Amino acid sequence: MFVLNNFTSYLSIEGKILMSIVEKAFQAQLKQVGSEVGISPWVTVDQTMIDKFADVTMDPQFIHVDEKRAKLETSFGGTIAHGFLSLSLASKFAIDTFPPEPGQLMGINYGLNKVRFLNPVKNGARIRGRFVMNKVTRKSEFKILRELGLTIEIENDPTPALYAEWLGLAIFE
Repeated sequence: MFVLNNFTSYLSIEGKILMSIVEKAFQAQLKQVGSEVGISPWVTVDQTMIDKFADVTMDPQFIHVDEKRAKLETSFGGTIAHGFLSLSLASKFAIDTFPPEPGQLMGINYGLNKVRFLNPVKNGARIRGRFVMNKVTRKSEFKILRELGLTIEIENDPTPALYAEWLGLAIFE
């Protein structure tokens, strides 16, 4: 019989402690270092999304919100998404790609080591996240820090929108 004790987060069989849930997750993720660990579904970045982001961030620069002017005065051929809009979709990409680990209470955005905006995302483009496990660190008995290499790809474009080294903290019971 398998028993999960919520207070200690140890897996036991017939009373014998085998391995903590956290240690099991940590060891599994260590094996993934250097490997691609997920690709999210595509998301369309349309003008409505761009306009809402401009409103929330108070960044109404014409290259984002004025389709006529952006077409006439830029080489983009129309409006483009804010770089931070593309980056902010990383959370959605992760949620759509990674289910919580057994025993995980929550995941927390721990920060970014590096972000490079490589290519503008044009109005109407579809983007997705591609994740590589760069590094895994055991922070405490109940916390695992992972660094993911995140490439946000633009459909039918060889140059990605951005690359980021993203840190996420998984907290277990």
